[in-house]
Amino acid sequence: MTDLPPLDWSDLIAFHLEAGVDVALGEAPVDRFAETAAEQKTGRPQPEAEGRPAEAPRAPARLEPPPRPAPHNPAVAPHSPDAAVMAAREAARGAASLDELRALMEAFEGCALKRTASRLVFADGNPQARVMFVGEAPGRDEDQQGLPFVGRAGRLLDLMLGSIGLDRSRAYIANIIPWRPPGNRAPTPQETAICLPFISRQIELADPDLLVCLGGQSAQALLATTEGITKLRGRVQDYETGTRTIRAVATFHPAYLLRTPIGKRLAWRDLLAIEALLAKADAGKP
Repeated sequence: MTDLPPLDWSDLIAFHLEAGVDVALGEAPVDRFAETAAEQKTGRPQPEAEGRPAEAPRAPARLEPPPRPAPHNPAVAPHSPDAAVMAAREAARGAASLDELRALMEAFEGCALKRTASRLVFADGNPQARVMFVGEAPGRDEDQQGLPFVGRAGRLLDLMLGSIGLDRSRAYIANIIPWRPPGNRAPTPQETAICLPFISRQIELADPDLLVCLGGQSAQALLATTEGITKLRGRVQDYETGTRTIRAVATFHPAYLLRTPIGKRLAWRDLLAIEALLAKADAGKP
């Protein structure tokens, strides 16, 4: 034991700390396994080794109380998911324009995804457009460029827009989650709840005539439902922006269509419905 190198001693101490050993009761180690075996033979506790007086028991070392938590400072990251949600709501309410909202999101520290992403992915397209498309979360290409839907799924979305006479100059595009989750994993419910106030305020400020949810996570978060995208798609619903009611529909995410091409037939029906809703909105305007 005494010949262990310092690194092994460090590992041994760390092992004991993780096992809950946090006080020292004696100077010399005691082989409790050998001691127990001897006691089983004699039926009584073993005396101290000859020639060495018994040591007086040592009082356990006192553990220092944990430091008091620092008072809440809005300039630092919230300490709990609930506090982060409240901070996001407060920040989103303070944005009077899309530019202000983007600046607030750049400074927001309440979502852990920000610390692993390269940059904020805020939006693309025309914020004055009549239709807004909202996806789920950025991928690797979006994280690198800071724009939503720029990878393979983005190219498919451009084709989908073009099939009904739209392009990025006539549509506004964003995501529920503005920071890329590590490894392109699905956002957690906590992460979605923290980011939801921002996208809700973004929709309110953009004020489109039609909201299109791309994918199940987007539809469930914005339409406050637990139904899957297969049941949600194609159904026209009302979405409350906070200032007015707009029409909303859901369809498959382009990334899903890349993995499941058979879904393109249903997505085409949804696109035709989107085209009809926009035409109806035009007809109802003076």
